[in-house]
Amino acid sequence: MDLALTPDIYSPGVNECGDYIDCIPTIHNGIYCPCGARKDKIYETKQKFSFHIKTKHHVAWLNSLNTNKMNYFVESLKHIETIESQRKLISQLEDTIKKHKVTIEYLAGELAETNKHVVTTDLLALD
Repeated sequence: MDLALTPDIYSPGVNECGDYIDCIPTIHNGIYCPCGARKDKIYETKQKFSFHIKTKHHVAWLNSLNTNKMNYFVESLKHIETIESQRKLISQLEDTIKKHKVTIEYLAGELAETNKHVVTTDLLALD
């Protein structure tokens, strides 16, 4: 059985002014760029990736990131809030499920206890 290695996802660096800039990371298992220039394209070497970051589509994507910095920050805060509320909801639902399991076990025990004392008669056998 072969071990499948997944490529890293590229994320640009940030300069001292807070702008996104391209910096080529060390590439071990290939790298995928989320700019969308070539979907599902994995860059295997630094040379191929350095050529990619000079393309018009990648440069436009990086400019878009810099232009919409604040929007991404606000969006990130909304995602954090959503994740936290979903965690609370999941916790509440897990507690409800645990309570229902206990109730089901109790009722199943009661039913089993009741069935021990019930006398059954085959009504078809009566003449």
